[in-house]
Amino acid sequence: MRKTIIARLFDRDGVIRSGFRRLRANEDGSAAIEFAILATPFLLLVFAIIETFIAFGAEQLLNHGVDTLGRQLRTGQITFDTGAATDVTEDEFQDLFCEQVKILIDCDGTWGTRLFLDVRSFPDFKDIPIGIPRLNGDSRGDLDTSDFDFDPGGASKINIVRAYFKWRVLTDIVRPYITNIDASEGAMPEYYLMVATTAFRNEAYDR
Repeated sequence: MRKTIIARLFDRDGVIRSGFRRLRANEDGSAAIEFAILATPFLLLVFAIIETFIAFGAEQLLNHGVDTLGRQLRTGQITFDTGAATDVTEDEFQDLFCEQVKILIDCDGTWGTRLFLDVRSFPDFKDIPIGIPRLNGDSRGDLDTSDFDFDPGGASKINIVRAYFKWRVLTDIVRPYITNIDASEGAMPEYYLMVATTAFRNEAYDR
């Protein structure tokens, strides 16, 4: 009787040991667990790549808008305050610019807050401002728009067309590396300032 009980105990113990061995050897679901661990950084990386691609496209679109309207100013297709039928107001010029960039840049509600145009005439090319105007001269400060105006010159005049857009960076993984405008104290920077500029002398289209 005693031997039978001992044999049963050994048998039961053997079954328990065998069960633990099977549990250790069972890899069902490991792929799902590994994917769950890696999914978050992987998806963040994918979103970062997509957002960077879209932002690059928006920046090229901004340059396209500046080049297109700059060419129309240079050739006299668009004029300002000359009394000609080609004259446009500042609002009309902004609408024309929006038509060029509306695929990726929404103008509604962004004028004067995130989207800015500076169109001016200068007596000489050396008088054209260089660099991005920043508040307090800080290289990561907000945009200083105090000198911005809409006052392009006519035939044979030297003009600049500059466009600025604050692109909101949504993906956390890239935000610290591509934002270039510091936020208020305690807040995380969220904007990448896009800049497009062209300078030219208008053609003598009124001769």
